[in-house]
Amino acid sequence: MKRNGLLLMLICLVTGVFAQSEWTSLFDGKTLKGWTQLNGKAKYEVVNGAIVGTTVTGEPNSFLATETEYGDFILELELKLGEMNSGIQIRSHSNVAYKNGRVHGYQVEIDPSDRAWSGGIYDEARRGWMYQTEMNPDAKKAFIKNGWNKYRIEAIGPVIRTWVNGIPVAYLADDMDAKGFVALQVHSVKNRHGGAQVSWRNIRIQTGAAMRPSPPDNTPVANYLLNTLSPQEKTQGVRLLFNGKDLTGWRSAFKTTPPSKGWEVKDGILHVLGADGSEARNGGDIVTTQKYKSFELSFDFKLTEGANSGVKYFVDESYKSGGSAIGLEYQILDDERHPDAKRGTAGNRTLASLYDLIPSDKIQTRFASKIGEWNHGRIVVHPDNRVEHWLNGFKVVEYIRGSGIFKVLVAHSKYAKWMNFGMAEKGNILLQDHGNSVYFKNVKIREFK
Repeated sequence: MKRNGLLLMLICLVTGVFAQSEWTSLFDGKTLKGWTQLNGKAKYEVVNGAIVGTTVTGEPNSFLATETEYGDFILELELKLGEMNSGIQIRSHSNVAYKNGRVHGYQVEIDPSDRAWSGGIYDEARRGWMYQTEMNPDAKKAFIKNGWNKYRIEAIGPVIRTWVNGIPVAYLADDMDAKGFVALQVHSVKNRHGGAQVSWRNIRIQTGAAMRPSPPDNTPVANYLLNTLSPQEKTQGVRLLFNGKDLTGWRSAFKTTPPSKGWEVKDGILHVLGADGSEARNGGDIVTTQKYKSFELSFDFKLTEGANSGVKYFVDESYKSGGSAIGLEYQILDDERHPDAKRGTAGNRTLASLYDLIPSDKIQTRFASKIGEWNHGRIVVHPDNRVEHWLNGFKVVEYIRGSGIFKVLVAHSKYAKWMNFGMAEKGNILLQDHGNSVYFKNVKIREFK
């Protein structure tokens, strides 16, 4: 009995030592050994076992960076801040060739404001926001404003995942950076908040075979890879509607085969070719060969100057329109240059609107991509007929298909002549040819049960 007890104690001791050895501490609790300061001159010091960063009025963003670069890793740390914004840089860089040494790369947000984007992912000094928390409302409740918060960041291959206090926040798939330093940001301040502080402690990292990644979950995915499904998307039942090679799964509207002209697939991009701006007169619309009932549809699109197009759903080809096939439409439009933006009612023909029915809420200019840049669209049709339009991570339209308000809107629109418009149990999804040059990629769908 004594021998068994001694053996059990020895196993526990060895197991405990092994578990501790899986993590490497990045901060010894006493000094800033292994770290170097970049860019701004905010104050970094060690106080009571924590790294404390203090803002200095007029200084640019400051970063305390590890002297070691990391590729695949799992990082955990605790942090606390006051009335300021901060962040954790990962896979980041600083070199003279880029903006004279400006720190740039992925940043995991620390945000005590009411927008509650803590744990979201920002591309510092480069592309801007990659993942806000608008698609993940549970994540908005995770951050503790007046206390310590525990962050977990997993960066493995092209996938970056984040947790705040055990709550999953972000799942990003992107391949711009595979390796770089970790850094602790003290944000710039101008005329106020000088002397504001942010603190970090218990900073540790796993790499190599020691890593213990978390299993897949239901966190929404932002995938910037071309026509690719991340492991989490596969687990969630997402599939590609466009394979990046040809029009398999698509056909011309009102026909049984794909168009012979007007559409081009090149380098993984689906391109509706420009013509004279007429509706469905060049290659014509294309529709999915399958019909869908309730689903989440996501797609990336890029406009050229003055372009018009759309993504339609619940398309009903029994309506003989003589032009574009009829269905509910997520409007794709150059609002500044195309005249259709000023038609309709109250802007209900502008970008991301439910065309001719409900205008989209306009997102801030800094989140709206310029003409020639990619936008991310998302249409969600819930089983209870709630429908949402999303643009670049923000919900811009919400309505209930078949509600009294919906019927009134239809009755006062161009769709009034189509009986039971928008009310089919199932319908095709359509990409519109409006005679303008428009590009699509990453067209994906997840059906709801």
